[in-house]
Amino acid sequence: MEMVQEQYVTDTKGNKLSVILSLERYERLLEDLHDLAVVAERRNEQPISFEEMKRRLKEDGIL
Repeated sequence: MEMVQEQYVTDTKGNKLSVILSLERYERLLEDLHDLAVVAERRNEQPISFEEMKRRLKEDGIL
């Protein structure tokens, strides 16, 4: 894991207003956020077996 020193934009009183991130780190955070949103959307779905997943993939021409 990379060690990053946080950088902040502050006002004249020293209050933190914003965080400066590398573009790479920002994109990884967006990807993580998207993944979490997908998990949240699907949390009430019933799981399917591995065999059922293979059958569906074959049916769709993926396998």
